[in-house]
Amino acid sequence: MLSYTGGLVLVAALLHASWNAMLHGNRDRFLSMTWMSIAIAAVATLAILFTPLPASAAWPYLAASGLVHIVYNVSLVRAYRRGDLAQAYPIARGSSPLLVTLGAALFAHEAIGPLHALGIAMISGGIIALALQGGRVSRVGALAALATGASIALYTVIDGIGVRLSGGEALAYTAWMFLFYWLMPVLFVAMRGLAALWTPIRAAPIAVASSLAGGMVSIAAYGIVIWAMQSGAMGTVSALRETSVVFAVLIGRVILREAVSARRWLACVVVAAGAVCLGL
Repeated sequence: MLSYTGGLVLVAALLHASWNAMLHGNRDRFLSMTWMSIAIAAVATLAILFTPLPASAAWPYLAASGLVHIVYNVSLVRAYRRGDLAQAYPIARGSSPLLVTLGAALFAHEAIGPLHALGIAMISGGIIALALQGGRVSRVGALAALATGASIALYTVIDGIGVRLSGGEALAYTAWMFLFYWLMPVLFVAMRGLAALWTPIRAAPIAVASSLAGGMVSIAAYGIVIWAMQSGAMGTVSALRETSVVFAVLIGRVILREAVSARRWLACVVVAAGAVCLGL
């Protein structure tokens, strides 16, 4: 049976797939990501008023993570310009559990048992199998998705170490890290101008509202992950979170009407089996 923490990480996986679907479903993903970031940063700004400061040792990590998250956001937008959700999303997520496990072993001296190692390998293998099916992702799109996956692994390891140095202040650590999301609207305005940011409020209010909602979902999704990494192995938490690709395939099929082959469903079963191994 999955532990309480594991169950919450699965909830985070569902939430994560949901906000990715919101992002992918909007026509202008850069604009959508920017409004998502505004929602995230606004909530973080409010949260820091009511939470104590993280321990000083955590500050270099939360700052580094905040900057890597901006790189991640831009890479994700580029990845979603090519390919459908059921392909770009697995490529972006598939490589990260193994990279996180390696990074945690090198920098946090984490060790995992053989059963959990098998679970991580099954989840990564299943995700990669999902990504390799269909052949509709261009080379540029695949490279953008892989860059996204590398940034995921990087910020996950950084946050795993940083939250453990925060003095037990996971919420405060998360809020201060998310303050860096104010850089996204700055970047957007620098590239497109202020009018391009504000005009959609009147021209496309539903798209802006869905982006703001996606930002709120994103806060909950990754906040749970940071909390879980206080005591859970980073590779295990990362791999369990990446079961979100199964939810992404379901969302892609049911809501976005994307085709899902029998081989893709089989890969989802492998990912689910890997999650079971992590819960034993």
